[in-house]
Amino acid sequence: MRLWHEQLICKLPRQQLLGQHREIAALRGNGWGKKHATVNYVFNHSPYKLYQFHLLVMHEMLRRGYKPDRKWFNPLYRGLQCEPYANLKKCPLTSPVYPEHNDAYLKECLDNLASKGIVL
Repeated sequence: MRLWHEQLICKLPRQQLLGQHREIAALRGNGWGKKHATVNYVFNHSPYKLYQFHLLVMHEMLRRGYKPDRKWFNPLYRGLQCEPYANLKKCPLTSPVYPEHNDAYLKECLDNLASKGIVL
């Protein structure tokens, strides 16, 4: 499980983009707080940040003609198997959404994609 560097979202191949949507949906749902070495940093931030990141992915999906379930555009929604948040305090949108998505992380993501034969 990995959140790709946000600069790569518009360049990701179909499989990685749709996989990113699935992984974020899992994290927004019952996966919230479950440790995973690659994405542990998201738990240091409000779940609202993950929603903001998810919006970037879903807008790219829409741009490409995919149709993510509109329910995911609600920041309180957590999937079919998870109760929605009663409330979730908004936080300012930053660029990047996650400060961990720095130049070193961008290189790590590019290296990871290259190891799969994907050169962006």
